[in-house]
Amino acid sequence: MEYIVLVISAVLIKNILLAEYLGNCPFLGTSKRMDTAVGMGLAVIFVMTIATAVTYVVQHMVLVPLNLGYLQTIAFILVIAALVQFVEMFLRKFAPPLYVALGIFLPLITTNCAVLGTAILCIRRDMNFPEAVVFAIASASGFTLALILLAGIRERLEISNVPRALRGTAIGLIMAGLMSLAFFGFVGVDGSLKEFIQN
Repeated sequence: MEYIVLVISAVLIKNILLAEYLGNCPFLGTSKRMDTAVGMGLAVIFVMTIATAVTYVVQHMVLVPLNLGYLQTIAFILVIAALVQFVEMFLRKFAPPLYVALGIFLPLITTNCAVLGTAILCIRRDMNFPEAVVFAIASASGFTLALILLAGIRERLEISNVPRALRGTAIGLIMAGLMSLAFFGFVGVDGSLKEFIQN
């Protein structure tokens, strides 16, 4: 039951984009079109899940036993970079239109602070391996949910009469702020959900 609370918390209450403010560059960059947003979201789900699992193992099997905790960030970035290269090669071979649509944003997953932040949050919150993997999947799903919602809004705004000064990134930031306020309405739900599950 605690996994349900963890998932709801990571997707809605402490959304990695809208509450933790991690990963805003690809959030605003790939949310102009729905197909690009879905592709980016799926790539982030894959990379974030695998990266969190691998970095958890690296942390507990290599860095901690050898007292190399100071190398955590560098080691995690190297793991994420290798995984992104794998995803890039896979998409180039099996999904060329998606590869072209994602363009520069696919290599940017390497420096996407949401992926690195999720891996580090799992270590800092002292999660066990299953919790870390569930948290990574839920955080990536929350990222994808926010990305798809913003892409839908921005596609509608393309055919709307938006003042010239607010077109493009400006209206995207305003919409992201309003979405963040909407998700803020879920704060407190995790405590109520825990009480409901325990009773």
